[in-house]
Amino acid sequence: MKTDRNNKVIVIGAGIGGLTAAALLAHRGYQVLVLDGAIVPGGCASTFQRRGFTFDVGATQVAGLEPCGIHHQIFSELEIDLPEATYCDPACAVFLPGETEPINVWRDPQKWQAERQRQFPGSEKFWQLLNNLFRYSWAFQSRNPVLPPRNFWDLWQLTKAVRPDTLLTLPYTFSTVGDALRYFGLAENFRLRTFLDLQLKLYSQVDAEETALLYAATALSVSQAPQGLYHLKGSMQVLSDRLVTALERDGGKLLMRHTVKQIYTENGKATAVQIYNQKTGETWTETADQIIANVTVQNLVQLLGETAPKGYRYRVDKLPPASGAFVIYLGVDETAIPSDCPPHLQFFYDYEGPIGENNSLFVSVSRPGDGRAPEGKATITASSFTDTRIWWNSSDYETLKSKYTQEALSKLGQYFHLTPETILHTEAATPRTFARFTGRDRGVVGGIGQRIPTFGPFGFANRTPINHLWLVGDSTHPGEGTAGVSYSALTVVRQISQSRG
Repeated sequence: MKTDRNNKVIVIGAGIGGLTAAALLAHRGYQVLVLDGAIVPGGCASTFQRRGFTFDVGATQVAGLEPCGIHHQIFSELEIDLPEATYCDPACAVFLPGETEPINVWRDPQKWQAERQRQFPGSEKFWQLLNNLFRYSWAFQSRNPVLPPRNFWDLWQLTKAVRPDTLLTLPYTFSTVGDALRYFGLAENFRLRTFLDLQLKLYSQVDAEETALLYAATALSVSQAPQGLYHLKGSMQVLSDRLVTALERDGGKLLMRHTVKQIYTENGKATAVQIYNQKTGETWTETADQIIANVTVQNLVQLLGETAPKGYRYRVDKLPPASGAFVIYLGVDETAIPSDCPPHLQFFYDYEGPIGENNSLFVSVSRPGDGRAPEGKATITASSFTDTRIWWNSSDYETLKSKYTQEALSKLGQYFHLTPETILHTEAATPRTFARFTGRDRGVVGGIGQRIPTFGPFGFANRTPINHLWLVGDSTHPGEGTAGVSYSALTVVRQISQSRG
């Protein structure tokens, strides 16, 4: 395809959102340059290797590979093959305190219905409401609305996506999951609320009381057929690797270990970025017609500096503190893994403690032959939400990191057969680690909490207040995950393409 040299795009950040936008624009004829300060692309969906083991840095599940799913749609446009993957079934096995039988989130809708009716008697009307809201919302989302709209074209795309069934979701726009539980008389169902808190913390960053009901309907239903969550063969890195291949095939350029220090604006329009080459120490300015920031909204304000609009900066500053993650990566002998172990598990250890700070762990386990471990070995990745301030304000960081590591090992040892003989490699990451390798402000993960004021129609738009400056990633609709950030990237590509006519 012929490249239009009069439409130069700079993409800041080679996470999945940035790479998706870059690859699509290069395929559509734009001159594209992607810049990232890390060693390898992928952001929080990248990997690293130790002693023959391959560890997923953060993200371990993928949605949207099914026909008409977002990754399927994007890879089809790019004319590249989807990575090999298997369904996660169950999508997650959730263990509550003192219980040895998990709550299995099955992919088959009937099987999951039977499971939740057995686990949470009397709650089916609540789940049916979620199913209905998901069905309406998913159909609406599949018609590519722009949320939140910021000009007439955006509004027109939103209007075209509305159907009569979409209007059935309107009465729930300002409702939370907590509101729905109270409506159905389930507010005192402590076990159900705990399960919802655990699952929603993974997807929305906040608990059931705060999570927007319309967002939760999708987050809690997308793991069932005909959708589903997938386990990639090889590693999460295969997603970014294929996007990079498509980008470079179509004339785009990727520069790793190149940090963007500042975004320059002139007369309310983004015009250039300041780039620092980590390898040579060189600094220079690169101009562009469009700039796409695949960063957190906090990072975006920092890159703009004094030119950040005051209202925008004020809104970012007023956001509640975002979560960080403590992650432990284990390379183990396969005898450490119980038989019939699901690929994804979630443990909550003590009702008296918070969801986080090692009181809950989300665990991903490699499968034989999936490319993450040598024959006869396996990987275990376990993460817990944590307050980033603990790690940045600690006077003895290494002692705190060691304490969290030992606590995580002790808790994982309640399920896995962890001994000095079965543990072959141990490594941990904290918010400081994520800040260093992903550049995310204070090492936060998962984007903005999906509360009423910050989800969907009330969230941060892809179209920023500065002309020709765009935001993609988990700070924008529809939120976190490789599918979510890919959708935000596709939205920006559509908006930029429309502006060129």
